[in-house]
Amino acid sequence: MANQTGITADTITIANISDISGPVPGVFQSAQDATNAFAAFVNASGGVCGRKLDVLQLDSRADSGANQVAYARACDEAFAAVGSMSVFDQGARTAGECGLPDIHALTVSPEAFECDTCFGAAAINPHLQIGAMAKYVLQRYGDAAQKAAVLYVNVNGVADAAKALGEAWKKAGVGIQYVQAIDVAEFNYAPYVQKLKDEGIKIVHYIGPYQFTVRLQQAMQQQQYTPTAFIQDQTIYDQKYVDEAGDVGNGTVVYGSTDLFTNKANAEMQRYLAWLQQVRPGAEPTPYGVYSWSAGRLFVDLVSKLGGRLTRASLVAALRQVSQWTGHGLTAAQDVGGKRTGECIKVIQLNDGVWKQISPGDFYCAPSIPIG
Repeated sequence: MANQTGITADTITIANISDISGPVPGVFQSAQDATNAFAAFVNASGGVCGRKLDVLQLDSRADSGANQVAYARACDEAFAAVGSMSVFDQGARTAGECGLPDIHALTVSPEAFECDTCFGAAAINPHLQIGAMAKYVLQRYGDAAQKAAVLYVNVNGVADAAKALGEAWKKAGVGIQYVQAIDVAEFNYAPYVQKLKDEGIKIVHYIGPYQFTVRLQQAMQQQQYTPTAFIQDQTIYDQKYVDEAGDVGNGTVVYGSTDLFTNKANAEMQRYLAWLQQVRPGAEPTPYGVYSWSAGRLFVDLVSKLGGRLTRASLVAALRQVSQWTGHGLTAAQDVGGKRTGECIKVIQLNDGVWKQISPGDFYCAPSIPIG
């Protein structure tokens, strides 16, 4: 393996570019923690190709300018970016221009999708929405699925995701009656809950950080409004949400493509949990952390395979060939190289502080839904 940008005789430097500060402090701290944990695990196991992994920790601050600055630094100082998680991905163009291999935790923006050198351990195509949850809603909730709403935190990227989800669910046959943004600075959620009641909404899907989820659910409780199902993606599969929500979280339904943290039979999941505590005692696992660990696994697997042929270009070429990636059993299969949204999920529900799977089988699958 030749020395090159980010690689010396002793080290391989990888950059992790995640939103640590910003409007919602610590929103993607778990992605950086997981990348640090994975590097510690690899280094304790002897490194990769005789070299230690060094993590260049960069804060993109949920800001497009900061994201670009961080990627410019990564281009100059790191061999690749690994496990990153950010709301803004304007730095993707910078990564593409300098040839930086970029294995995100998951990609959430058109910019990252269009970048030739950018991939996600959780593959997401903004023009392909997950179809499995819409199928599940129709099967599980019957007629109630014809009275559905999507509410979301009004920040860049999330608005696009919420509108795309609404469009896909309509296409699948779910009756989306109401799609509404709620500003970050908004504390009075009562008018939104009243609208849900007035419209007779039975299925509520919210997209946003757990802090805002709790505000909405508290307002629902105060107005004695109980939908047939309150649904969110994996953003709130997080002990901090469980602790803050308390009783208002009971019945909350979540879907995502990772295995459960409580699966003792999943050796890779237990390895992630153990090493997370090694590098950040007391830290809670999150799906973003799982995807970041998975991104690290993918990076090391390919670097080891390429060996003396490793360059930025050869790594990108190898990433394009990766399909059916599970992060050694952490997630449902992901088409990393093809950048196709995964088709399989687990649906879980929270009751009395405990998450339990409610979807049948291991993973519940359906074809992705093309939109736009």
